[in-house]
Amino acid sequence: MNNYIKSTQVLSGARSLTGSLILAITLFSCSKSVNEPAAAISTPSTIDANAGNWKTIVLASSSEVLVAEPKSETSAEYVAELKKLKETTASVTSGQREIINYWGAGASFRWNEIARELAARYNNPPAPNAEGKYPVPDAANPLADPKFPFANPPYTARALAYLSVAQYDALVAAWNYKFKFNRKAPSKTDASIKAVLPVSDLPTYPSEDAVVAAASFEILKAMFPGEVPFLEEKLAEHKNSRLWAGMNVESDISAGDALGKAVGQKIMARAKADGMGAANNQAKTQEMIANAVKLGIVQTWQSQEFPARPPMLPTYGFVQPWNFNAATVVALRPKAPPVIDGPEFKENMDELLTIAKKQTREQARIANYWADGVGSYTPPGHWHRKAAALAHENNFSEVRTARTFALVGTAMQDAGVACWDAKYYYYYPRPNQMNHAVKTSVGLPNFPSYTSGHSMFSGAAAEVLSYIFPKEKEQLEAMAVEASVSRIYGLIHYRFDCEEGLATGHKVGNYAVQRAKTDGAE
Repeated sequence: MNNYIKSTQVLSGARSLTGSLILAITLFSCSKSVNEPAAAISTPSTIDANAGNWKTIVLASSSEVLVAEPKSETSAEYVAELKKLKETTASVTSGQREIINYWGAGASFRWNEIARELAARYNNPPAPNAEGKYPVPDAANPLADPKFPFANPPYTARALAYLSVAQYDALVAAWNYKFKFNRKAPSKTDASIKAVLPVSDLPTYPSEDAVVAAASFEILKAMFPGEVPFLEEKLAEHKNSRLWAGMNVESDISAGDALGKAVGQKIMARAKADGMGAANNQAKTQEMIANAVKLGIVQTWQSQEFPARPPMLPTYGFVQPWNFNAATVVALRPKAPPVIDGPEFKENMDELLTIAKKQTREQARIANYWADGVGSYTPPGHWHRKAAALAHENNFSEVRTARTFALVGTAMQDAGVACWDAKYYYYYPRPNQMNHAVKTSVGLPNFPSYTSGHSMFSGAAAEVLSYIFPKEKEQLEAMAVEASVSRIYGLIHYRFDCEEGLATGHKVGNYAVQRAKTDGAE
């Protein structure tokens, strides 16, 4: 049995976030929302002055997008900006101060949180219409029924990956220009300006917050087109918060906005060509089923819903990965699953039947905690939240936080691509299809069983986060194991689905770790 599955003991802190993440708030934009922890104001332990030399992911270099040189600190224009900033900070309201504190937790931290909340809001599979068919969400009419997107796990993994890469590349570029131009914080130039948030030695031009806000807006308006008015509101609020706080003058903000927007558009150019537009090619399923039969799968997966729902994203396995190529997706494909009705299959089915009859409270708790189903931000969002907590707890700089998200995000999208490749290559039936006594309590996924998506996402995320936060390795591995076995306890998957998924997820995550080892941030 796989060593990752043998131990299901989870350390006492595995489901807590951090000591500094102490209160619960709900993002007011979303009618279907998930409680998020309120975070203390970010106080980075280092400014990562060398980050402008870190390797970018999509940009060719940190200087690919040009940023104009700012006016000197003695220029009439800059002196006027300082005067205006002083007037702004002198009239900050209590409501504006709350907004300052909200965004003070970190730009990448907050935009990642917003993205997770949007994913939860849009994680609703279309219902059948009067004709017994399932309409496909329309990106050109996102607020029609069914709303676009259906933010299922692969979609959410991809959205968070693009968001995180855009933030990271934009910030590496920002750091390059910050230390090239070396404009001091306004309060360091004019001591009469009283900044509301902590001020470090990090140069302020271009504004890192404006960079992240603009880059995030470009990604999220494409991923959630029905939310553009809300995203515009958050974009303006975030940029204004830096003026109200006395952290940036307007030229810092405008330069950051332009840089973030340009980088976001470059990242979206990749997204438009990555194959996601063809990820729901239902015409390929008969070919896939025929291939599985040739492989010896005598009973292929079928939708157990009525009316039968078309399989979810059958060609997502062909979407372009981040940390390896399409050939590696095939090389990562796990070994064939057990022969149906063979000894290993029967052993696994007997385990599920036993759980179905005598599920313990602890098993039910684990199954429900990790369900991450409809109305949630799915397993990728669950692990992004853990990454956010760890980065915040460890006082990471803005750029290092974005790097953490980018490494975790790309690893999880790669895990989704590899997992969906395996699912539709083997087209293996789920337990409840093979025995109706196996009744799941945590939803009915509409795609083949082998391998477990929860397991693969979790293995990839734990591999990356354990590298970035080695002191947390034991806890992170325990979380991944618990996430994996939760699908057994929830009667969603056979144990071999989970074992192979978790092991493959770790392999996928290692590719992101190799990127991390060579990106210059160590």
